Amino acid sequence: MQQKIISDEPSRLYALLSGIGIAYALSCTIFIGYALLLTYSKVTSESMHLVVSITGILSVFIAGYDAARGAKNRGWLWGLIAGALYAFILSIIGMWATNGNFLDARTATLFVLCIAGGGLGGVIGINKSR
Repeated sequence: MQQKIISDEPSRLYALLSGIGIAYALSCTIFIGYALLLTYSKVTSESMHLVVSITGILSVFIAGYDAARGAKNRGWLWGLIAGALYAFILSIIGMWATNGNFLDARTATLFVLCIAGGGLGGVIGINKSR
């Protein structure tokens, strides 16, 4: 009997990176739409932190869901990893864009929200796949 060398299930790393890629695509789409709204309407930038927070939570929820969807166990862990990786990459981009003036209380809050949102997405993702 011949053994299967390639499994039918996608690798966990691929699922994790795919989920984060989808999360960033969603984030970029929302941010571009919000930037256009700010530019061409009378909307002020006072709501920017709220939009960034909600977008981050929604994006990492989707990343955690995708990362854990095909896992056999520990979906919450895959979601937490997806949320932490999303927040870490976002922090690196933010520090680059602001010349290192990005780490503050709001960034810490965003980290916590991203990790929690990813974990929740992971819990739902693993239970939805069963």
